[in-house]
Amino acid sequence: MNFRMFRLALAALAPAALAFWAGEVLAQAPSPTPTPEVSASPSPAPSASPAPAASPAPAASASPAPAATPAPAASASPAPGASPAPPAPPAAAQNPPPAANVQAADPFGQEIKLEAKKVVIAKGSANWDAAFDTLVDSLKAVSTLLDKQGIKPSGNPLIVYTSTDDTGFTFLAEIPVDQEPKNLPKAMSMGQSPEGRALKFVHRGSYDNMDNTYEAITNHLDEKKLEAKDTFIEEYLTDPIKTAEDKLVINVYVPLK
Repeated sequence: MNFRMFRLALAALAPAALAFWAGEVLAQAPSPTPTPEVSASPSPAPSASPAPAASPAPAASASPAPAATPAPAASASPAPGASPAPPAPPAAAQNPPPAANVQAADPFGQEIKLEAKKVVIAKGSANWDAAFDTLVDSLKAVSTLLDKQGIKPSGNPLIVYTSTDDTGFTFLAEIPVDQEPKNLPKAMSMGQSPEGRALKFVHRGSYDNMDNTYEAITNHLDEKKLEAKDTFIEEYLTDPIKTAEDKLVINVYVPLK
């Protein structure tokens, strides 16, 4: 307990201690009072025989009065006993929900190992103004091809950025499959998704807000003094073709050197 808490505890106990002390003093104070009244009553007894009989009544009424005083002392002593009001802590103990929220937070900079997967690849390029629409169109083209051949994806769609500059970027739109499709168009090919050591980050919200996520990623790499490769990967946990843009959930992988 620090000095301030000690003072607060002392201040809380002081009124109870004072009340208890006052009760004790009041309980002990009456004992001298009855003695004078008893000694005074015998002297009038010889002078008048009937009259002194009334004087004992005041003595009897004086003695009960002190007996009633201990009652405050009894009521004062429970006050310290009542101070252990730790029924309040249970309310504070019910605050684990925030802790649960902290534990459920998305990973930021979690180191993982990417496993290579067989993927259908569509190469593309885009400028930043139409970035998301271009990415969705490329993924939609691969998805349509797979649907026509009755092939189900074996994982989430991926976008692998191969180069970027101020005006735009080049990319690979990839969808994992277990079965290789037939008659691929010239713009598509079979290949493998990236593998190796990488850091995992999570983005929630629209593609337009990805700049904030990548800025945070850059700051994290600088702070940890980590070197990244010249590429990064986005895994779309929500289907970008059917999901509202502001509801997107995207894992961002940054391969390390």
